[in-house]
Amino acid sequence: MPSFDIASKVDLQTLDNAINTVKKEIQNRFDFRDSPVSIELNKKDYTVMIEVESDMKMKQVIDVIISRAMKQGIDSNAFDFSKDAYPSGKVVKKEVSVRNGLKQEDAKKIVKGIKDKGLKVQAAIMDDIIRVTGKKIDDLQEVIAFCRTENFGVPLQYDNMKS
Repeated sequence: MPSFDIASKVDLQTLDNAINTVKKEIQNRFDFRDSPVSIELNKKDYTVMIEVESDMKMKQVIDVIISRAMKQGIDSNAFDFSKDAYPSGKVVKKEVSVRNGLKQEDAKKIVKGIKDKGLKVQAAIMDDIIRVTGKKIDDLQEVIAFCRTENFGVPLQYDNMKS
């Protein structure tokens, strides 16, 4: 029976390359000259710590992170910017977490969307992936097309296609 997996993961090396590119660009920009900027990637926790001197520069750094990550092939939904920036002395700090793996509630939302679509497939949640099986590959391709058109708020990858 044909099947494939829906996952949501970020390649650590690609993320590291994107953050290093952001650091280089910030160093070369004129508007960041002589201002303290620190961008650190915690590879263990998948978090990015940003320290700048003002809220305006924080927004500029976030824009650069999103654009560079998208050029590296990382979806902008992979970053969780929901935590507010907080002042710490003369700088403003922000912790940005990178979503890696499907959370249970996101997986349930995706499975519900697939079932509501009415396709002849079975979707099962397995840890941090969703395994979709069906009798025809065409049905599986319809599920992939449906998931690409819907915005579930997380970046999705489709892999491990077996026929």
